[in-house]
Amino acid sequence: MKLSSTAILALAISSVTATAYAETQSQAFTPVTVNEKSAQSEATGFVEGQSISGTTRNWYANEQLQRGGKFRYQKDGALETTDRRINWVQGTIVKYNSGFTEGTVGFSTEVAAYNAIALDRDRKDLASGNGGAPEPGRVRPGNNRTLTENGGDAVDQWSKIGLANVKARVSNTTLTAGRMNFSSPMVDVIGNRALPSSFEGVAIHSEELNNLAFDLATFDRNSPRTEESQRKFRSEYADEIIEIDRVNTAGITYQPFASLTTSLWGTQAEDMWNQYYFGATHVLGDSSVLSLTTGLNYYKTVDEGKAVLGDIDNDTYSLSFGLTHQAHTLTFSYQEVNGDEYFDYLHETNGIYLANSLLSDFNGPNEKSFQVAYGLNMAEYGVPGLKFNIYQARGWGIDGTHYKGGAYDSVKTMDGEHHYEYGIGATYAVQSGPLKATTIRGTYTAHRASENQADGSINEFRLVTTIPFNIL
Repeated sequence: MKLSSTAILALAISSVTATAYAETQSQAFTPVTVNEKSAQSEATGFVEGQSISGTTRNWYANEQLQRGGKFRYQKDGALETTDRRINWVQGTIVKYNSGFTEGTVGFSTEVAAYNAIALDRDRKDLASGNGGAPEPGRVRPGNNRTLTENGGDAVDQWSKIGLANVKARVSNTTLTAGRMNFSSPMVDVIGNRALPSSFEGVAIHSEELNNLAFDLATFDRNSPRTEESQRKFRSEYADEIIEIDRVNTAGITYQPFASLTTSLWGTQAEDMWNQYYFGATHVLGDSSVLSLTTGLNYYKTVDEGKAVLGDIDNDTYSLSFGLTHQAHTLTFSYQEVNGDEYFDYLHETNGIYLANSLLSDFNGPNEKSFQVAYGLNMAEYGVPGLKFNIYQARGWGIDGTHYKGGAYDSVKTMDGEHHYEYGIGATYAVQSGPLKATTIRGTYTAHRASENQADGSINEFRLVTTIPFNIL
């Protein structure tokens, strides 16, 4: 991986600053030892350990395209256009978890019903991106915010089984089979809509060693956020929908120091790509005086098997530095894509752990981007649970003119493209009472782009309220 001179300079300056203040944060080495505590030995029984819980989320988004962009949608069988798109959806999850049976091998099950109600049925889109118009050669599905009929009117109400799996556990190792949640830098549940995604397959998670965890999984379907059915996996940014049969992933998470967490993952998207990831987070200092949090995320992507998307050779990384003093956090993030195609990831996943993945992912071919963000935690001023944030990010140098051809041909028009994004948000989490842990999040985001940058120019306001509940 080649770090730019800008990133190296930022690293040097931040390291000097942190050294001056970093005295209280523990940097002690933590050896890898056998975990003598067995999670299975504490199993209480299938019925005795059961629970029924859930969440209900009110998700509202109001978007308006700028600079002449239009959303396209179907109304009464005819194609219509509008510069504004409103989605208001109530998503509810009711989840049943059994306890693990007692014995050397324990068994349990998890089932969750997902339901969505469209509270606003106005103007749903057929196409998105590039100011609402389909990009050259790109095939887009319908609305990615709620279930629609033929890319037009929202379905009033729909339901599905979001989770349905069985688990077997020995000591501190658990095997899960069925439809499940899964979290990794490449296959990760994405929960930025009224309902989250989930994945169908088999996964093993092991914590037999302290400070060293192992994961191994294989999936053949995903359950999209805004659909009733399951689908095969595909990429997020290819010009056409090209589906694959299986995704295999494996990773380790290691914490060599109390202040340092690292992870290493590899994922095979069959006949599409092999993708490798390294991530590290390090904390220095005392936030009551000054602390520095450094984050590094690096992805290497190369084509695999039949290479259904064409040749891929992509190195992408982000480097971030967050300075915290009591209630205040100031973060600087640099991100760079080295490759003539997008840095791409799997659709219906949050498989992009890059610092500048915002409303835009800032992942164009050969793109460089920089973000400045400020966060304020009002707990320091007597209002626990209330937080504010503001940021601005800029991307430049987007160049796809050297792309050799394949599933990303739309990048060939990108020659020196640039864009910027800014946003402001507030979050409040209820601290006590019957609505404890309820969160209310409001954000306003604006994005402006040059002519051939794919995300277009748009303003968006979101208001999301999430209420957890327990039945049993």
